[in-house]
Amino acid sequence: MSNVTNLNQFRKTKAKVARKSQADENAAKFGRSKAQKNSEQTRQEKLSRNLDGKEKE
Repeated sequence: MSNVTNLNQFRKTKAKVARKSQADENAAKFGRSKAQKNSEQTRQEKLSRNLDGKEKE
């Protein structure tokens, strides 16, 4: 006798794998580490302070 396959469970598992795959692609494409984000924010703040200082002169 053959095994019974629960199609709902199969469908959900397939969708879960697809979401995980998409998440991995997005992480590789758009992800940045916390250190990179902090570094960029610090650089932007410094540029903004320098610009504000130039406007007052």
